[in-house]
Amino acid sequence: MNENAILALAQARGVALLTLVRSGLTIAEYSPSEVKLAVTGYGAARKAQVGFMVRQLLHLKAVPRPDNAADAAAIAICHALTLHFHLADALK
Repeated sequence: MNENAILALAQARGVALLTLVRSGLTIAEYSPSEVKLAVTGYGAARKAQVGFMVRQLLHLKAVPRPDNAADAAAIAICHALTLHFHLADALK
C-alpha cells in the first residue's frame, strides 16, 4: 500500500469515527488477536481457522467470501460476545 492510499484510508477512518461520535453512537475496536480469541478460542489462530469457526457459528454452508466478509463476520461475532459478557457483568 502506498503512502497516498494509507493517508486516504486514515482520513476516511477519521471522518467515519467523527460521524459516529457526533451521532451519539459508541465505538468499539478490537485487535486481530482479540477477534481470533473470541471466535476460535486461540488468539493466534490462522485465517482459515477463523473462517471455519465463522462458518460453524453462523451455520453457513461455506466460509463467507471475499476474505473481508469473513473478517467482518468475525468482528461482529467478537462484538456480540463482548457485549454479552459486559451485560452479564452489569446484571450481577
